[in-house]
Amino acid sequence: MNLMEKMEIGAQLKRFQENHPKVSRFLKLEFGRGLPEGTVLELRIKKPGEKELVSNMKLCPDDVKLLQKLLSAH
Repeated sequence: MNLMEKMEIGAQLKRFQENHPKVSRFLKLEFGRGLPEGTVLELRIKKPGEKELVSNMKLCPDDVKLLQKLLSAH
């Protein structure tokens, strides 16, 4: 990833945080506290006029390492 791509992603992340402050604070708090192996993350998607979809995942050691890297890079 080049510098321009990183700058654009940074700008998009800032806009996301401004548009969704509650979600941003929640994620920052929970990810900041650490998500140990075995933590279950759930995602719900509800599109207008469509059936709700739900999926989840249980964090494995590789997932925890990746999240730690991503958080330290931010």
